[in-house]
Amino acid sequence: MASTSIILSTTIPLTLILILFTLYLYFRTRYNSMRRRDSLEAGGYGYDDGDPEPEELLRFAGGEHLTAHDILDAPGEVVGKSGYGTLYKATVQRGGVQLLLLRFVRPVCAGRTKEILPAVSVLGGVRHPNLVPLRAMYVGPRGEKLFVHPFYLAGNLSHFLHDGNAEAHRWEIIYKISVGIAKGLDHLHTGLNKPLIHGNLKSNNILLEDDYRPRISDYGLHLLFNPTSSQEMLEAAAAQGYKAPELIKMKEATKESDIYSMGVIFLEMITHKEPVNNNFLHSKDQHLPTSLRNLVLEHNISNIFSSELVKQSKNRSVVSEECLLKYFQVAMACCSPSPALRPDIKQVVRKLEEIER
Repeated sequence: MASTSIILSTTIPLTLILILFTLYLYFRTRYNSMRRRDSLEAGGYGYDDGDPEPEELLRFAGGEHLTAHDILDAPGEVVGKSGYGTLYKATVQRGGVQLLLLRFVRPVCAGRTKEILPAVSVLGGVRHPNLVPLRAMYVGPRGEKLFVHPFYLAGNLSHFLHDGNAEAHRWEIIYKISVGIAKGLDHLHTGLNKPLIHGNLKSNNILLEDDYRPRISDYGLHLLFNPTSSQEMLEAAAAQGYKAPELIKMKEATKESDIYSMGVIFLEMITHKEPVNNNFLHSKDQHLPTSLRNLVLEHNISNIFSSELVKQSKNRSVVSEECLLKYFQVAMACCSPSPALRPDIKQVVRKLEEIER
């Protein structure tokens, strides 16, 4: 009995100490979390010198009203996934119902906050009718990042082209989307203090408004990633058929490689074919620009355009064969194997506008 009482007398105080210590850690952690949350709500950054990745919220034009609570607690659904993150469609109630697109970037893919802040500040200041604006960026305590954009109900250009939508075959819409894409890229290349390379231009990254106005998304995304993830994104673009041939040797996207990717999108719109076709027997014909170039060499131009566009060209009140051929020439010039032979974005905009004059 004596030994039992000794064990009890020494065990109870230790248990109490552990309980008290656990409660202390709980309330201390909760207090720090609430303090950071309050700082976010007030528009501050919530820095804590002891945190390797401080929690923070950066807000830009159109997102001034957003709070961390709005972003983190908004009900949403997954609308897309990639190797570097997940896209969510979220509903925010503040100031009326508002749909947002939240891009979650995995901490292992993104650069450290202090390293990417200059690039984020630049992206947050980009505004153009044909570009998707960045409204806010939230950084979590473990380095996770959420980029906040408006949500466009019409979806992306790839789905629009390949999901059997009859409107995707109308020349007026194809032309409107093409000019909008070119003007958006023109703003990135020439309309800012320093040219901004897109680096991942493809039809999946062209979002559409209800009136078919295109909005380029994902521009400058490679600037926010670490080198490994940036290279993986370029390799993914290559697998999908949008990567310029010179990027096999080069590691950084350029204005010229953006032009090539845009040319592939133009060809995708008038042919309604995927940029890469694995059914071709010869690997050189797998990529859309190459296969179409071979059709021209074989004098088989009639098979270039979608059958619906060919029908519309016969009704000259809609579009003439001459307009279609001029458009095709612009697209193929953008896809020239040599970067030096590709038109710059100003030339592309001018040539597109001349088609309808």
